[in-house]
Amino acid sequence: MVDASTLLLFSGACLALTVTPGPDMLLIASRSVSQGRRAGFASLAGIQLGTYCHALAAALGLSQLFVAVPLAYDAVRMLGAAYLLYLAWKTLRTGSSLQASAGLAAVPAMRIFRQGLFTNILNPKMALFVLALFPQFIDPQAGSLVVQMLLLATVLNLVGLLINGGLIMAVSSMKSRFVGRRFSARWPNYLLSGVFAGLACKLIFDSRK
Repeated sequence: MVDASTLLLFSGACLALTVTPGPDMLLIASRSVSQGRRAGFASLAGIQLGTYCHALAAALGLSQLFVAVPLAYDAVRMLGAAYLLYLAWKTLRTGSSLQASAGLAAVPAMRIFRQGLFTNILNPKMALFVLALFPQFIDPQAGSLVVQMLLLATVLNLVGLLINGGLIMAVSSMKSRFVGRRFSARWPNYLLSGVFAGLACKLIFDSRK
């Protein structure tokens, strides 16, 4: 088992990384401000399950595939970008029939959860991040590698819940400020669609580094 001092050091690293704005934080914030805290937490839950998937893949050696085979990395990157562009298009299409007072609130939480999960899983940079960071805090003599990796993923998720949970609570209240205004029926769709499209472009044009 990972010792307490190692977990404390890892927690500090996770805190520094989590408070730095990134794609996950942007997606969670946009969900929260456009659809409320329920949607924000559903998106966060999906992303955090994706973190466990990446940790398990790294423990089993699957993430090494991205290092050894650049084509595999690029294939997943393009698949992730295509999925995000699909979400951007679908968000605009879905919003065309919504009422001004409803916005995107009717989107099922499970759908938002799945979108957060697949967005995270289909981000190969997350796989490389886990592969690069987690092994630095692993002790081969401390027991099962899989258990240690999942424990570190849990620490990362708990820190993420603390930081992103606070963000969700803070920005979700902004949703009510736009209800009843002329553009309130469409602005959540434009916001989310723009975020999805922006993340897709980031995946397409970002290098492995």
